[in-house]
Amino acid sequence: MAFHGKQFARAFAATLSIAALALTAACGSGDSDAAGDNAADASGDITQQTVTPGKLTIATGDPAYEPWVMNDDPESGEGYEAAVAYAVAEKLGFSDEDVVWTRTSFETAIAPGAKDWDMNIQQFGITDERKNAVDFSSPYFKDTRAVIVKKDGPYANATSLADLKDAVIGATVGTQGYTVASEKINDNVQTFNDDASLAQALDAGQIDALVADTTVCVYMVDSGQVADGVVIGRIAGSEDVDGMGIVLPKGSKLTDAVSDAVDELTEDGTLAQLQEQWLSEYTSDLPELA
Repeated sequence: MAFHGKQFARAFAATLSIAALALTAACGSGDSDAAGDNAADASGDITQQTVTPGKLTIATGDPAYEPWVMNDDPESGEGYEAAVAYAVAEKLGFSDEDVVWTRTSFETAIAPGAKDWDMNIQQFGITDERKNAVDFSSPYFKDTRAVIVKKDGPYANATSLADLKDAVIGATVGTQGYTVASEKINDNVQTFNDDASLAQALDAGQIDALVADTTVCVYMVDSGQVADGVVIGRIAGSEDVDGMGIVLPKGSKLTDAVSDAVDELTEDGTLAQLQEQWLSEYTSDLPELA
């Protein structure tokens, strides 16, 4: 059927109106989808900024050692770092049931690249080099370094760093223990890949003494990792300058909020209480080695 005059004009206008409505609907749908995608950001709800919205995925070591995590069971909330993690989660607005634990190695956690967790807590010292690959929270603990020798070894009676000047010292590679040993004792420091290998080296007589974090040293002796070992003292002036921080993926939207949470826990005395509960037996009553 053919259109003539006004009939053609009315038909053409109707067609344009339908097309315009369709275009408007399509644009509206796209805008709605975009708004939905950005809803979490716009709301400022930190609980929706995580790897799994509504859940907080926290990584720790495999295994995780005492006194940081008791019985390798972070879900229990027992141990200093496990307790700190749940306290931070609460500050962020997550219940205990919303916390999901996972495991990573120390090295992969601070390597560049994407992460499948929101936070990682396993005694990471804050350094400028590591900040190139990951974010850090404010420090939640500042440890010192200590020395272990064998009870029946040639340095069992050492009471000063000078007494160790001829000793073969061991330390875990890349740690503050290595830095402090080489700067304050001597430059004859052998390195090992992890604390377990370090303890075995002292047991086997490969080294005369080892230097590590004070909490680690006390645990090594108490747990029997070093048979017949003794912590002869804490090294003077060896406290962390920057301390240990919670690691987050580089550029994480949670970094500022996690730092704020740690700061609040410091200011209200919670961290001091948790340190007294979980770390006092590892850090108190040791002589100072100068």
